[in-house]
Order: sequence, then structure tokens, then C-alpha cells
Amino acid sequence: MTGPSYRFRLERVRALRERAEDAAKQAFASAMQERIRSELALEEAALRVELAREAQLAAAVQTTTAAELVARQAYLERSERAHRASQEDLGRCEMALEQRRGELTEASREREALERLKEQRRLEHEREQSRIEALTLDEIALNGFRRRAA
Repeated sequence: MTGPSYRFRLERVRALRERAEDAAKQAFASAMQERIRSELALEEAALRVELAREAQLAAAVQTTTAAELVARQAYLERSERAHRASQEDLGRCEMALEQRRGELTEASREREALERLKEQRRLEHEREQSRIEALTLDEIALNGFRRRAA
């Protein structure tokens, strides 16, 4: 003899929180990819700066024109600006990643709270159904005893 099946009244809210957590996971993954891309760009910019410096030193040893020295210096300065911009971009990516991590943590916490509540309510429902079933069986046994005794 089983009673009505269990139905969690906040299932829609739980499903919404689960979707919010999934969206937060995707945003976090995108932020991680962006940070990795930014790290690679920073490494490339650092390499360009190093190559520009080496070229500048090599030009100082060779006989070169003033225009060529000016051009090399301008390239070095552009490379250094690009490197600084890449560093700033990486910093922004890391800040965005930390923000997404916080959002994911919060979304997970909210979903898990509802999951725990759902499990607690399911257990309460099962205990209540067991109690009702035990009362029903006790009543059936008592009625059977009364019939036999009469």
C-alpha cells in the first residue's frame, strides 16, 4: 500500500538554479579560454620585444643609417607598448575569471541548497508515508484480532 508519490514543490526553482549554474559554468569556461588566449598573446608580445631589442643591439654594432636606427627604435617602442597592453589585457582577463569563478561558486551553492532541501523533503515524505502505512497495518491487524475474539 503506497501513498501518493513525492513531488517537490520547488522543482521549477531548482531547475532554474541548475540552468543558472550551467550558464555560470559556460561563462567560467569562456573566461578561462580568454585568459589562456591573453597569456599566449603576452608571451608573443614579450618575444617581439626581445627580438626588437636584439635587433637594436645588432644595429648598433653594424654600420646603419640614422633612419634605420630611428625605425628600429620606433619598432621597439611599439613592441613595448603592445607588451604593456597585453599585460593589461591579461590583468583584465584574470579579474573577469575571478568574477566568473565567484558567480559559479554562488550558483553552485544555491543549487546545492535546493538539492539538499529536496532530499530532506523527500525523506520526510517517505517517513510520513511509512508512518501512515504502519498505522493502516496496525488498524487492519486490530480489526482482525477483534473479529477473531468476537
